Amino acid sequence: MIRPEPREPARPPCPAAHPKGRCAISIKPIRLFSDPVLRTPADPVKVFDAELRRLVKDLTETMLDAPGVGLAAPQIGVSLRVFTYHIDDQIGHLINPSLALSEEEETDDEGCLSFPGLVFPTKRAHGVLAKGFNMHGEPVTLEGTGQLARCVQHETDHLDGVLFIDRLDPKQRKLAMKEIRESDWWGEAMPKVKISPHPTWGKAL
Repeated sequence: MIRPEPREPARPPCPAAHPKGRCAISIKPIRLFSDPVLRTPADPVKVFDAELRRLVKDLTETMLDAPGVGLAAPQIGVSLRVFTYHIDDQIGHLINPSLALSEEEETDDEGCLSFPGLVFPTKRAHGVLAKGFNMHGEPVTLEGTGQLARCVQHETDHLDGVLFIDRLDPKQRKLAMKEIRESDWWGEAMPKVKISPHPTWGKAL
């Protein structure tokens, strides 16, 4: 169950048109494995303002452009507890999530935009009840199973500095690391971590 969120007022056309009809200036580079921001626990959002709404827009546009089913703020270099999702044609976001997981578990293929081309069977809770806030600071509840539950757990892991390869058993993790070392993107130069404009107690890199 996804409770609807209020819509933002219509905005003027984006000055930088994108071939897919999205706003090119909102599409950010996705940080890849070995970037330290992916291993840094993100800080809670404390200020719900225009800058936060811009972050949600950037995350959404970048996720859809990739394309992916979810994207967390650290994946675009912002160390705040925010993620977006796109499941069953429904697009949304969650800020400062807290999760309650079902005891039932399931294993299914899982990948990550920060590990291009890498897919491995990963064990997750079958169901999730997630509580948090939307970009206006209003309470939001997400409840679901299957792909939605997997996405919410995966993205919340990102906010804790945990990556999906950490969830693999030792044999699968060894295979994953082998694929990573052999990938075309391994060893690419890492951009600097963006300093968040929000109060983060000095923890953001």
